[in-house]
Amino acid sequence: MKKAGFSLIEVLVAIILVGLAIAALVAAGSSFTRANAAGAELSTAEFLIEQIREMTAMLPYDDLDDFDGASFCPPVGAGGTVLNDFAAFTQKVTVENVSASDLQQVVGDSDFIRVSVEVSLNSRPISSVSWIRTRY
Repeated sequence: MKKAGFSLIEVLVAIILVGLAIAALVAAGSSFTRANAAGAELSTAEFLIEQIREMTAMLPYDDLDDFDGASFCPPVGAGGTVLNDFAAFTQKVTVENVSASDLQQVVGDSDFIRVSVEVSLNSRPISSVSWIRTRY
């Protein structure tokens, strides 16, 4: 005579399978949280780079070299205002004269300037961008 119900082994296998599913969900949730945090850091870094780009776009060509080697911590906005809400971020600006025929080659004097901005969070680089400005 067979009794209806589950055996002890069947119950243990079901518990193990449910436990594995829960562990996988917890690990996935942790991965999603880290990915979301990295995306938020990158988005903030791109915003801070754009602030420097807007600030330098308004300046006359001859004033751009004043930013060479500048580092802003806390970062600054396009109008030069300090952005205290982003105090853990740093904007580093490099300005170099580049050759008209090879924009990678740094030269002494040129009608082309490459502006590079690197944004870091607690000294860890997040993003960097370069663009070219011309005298004319």
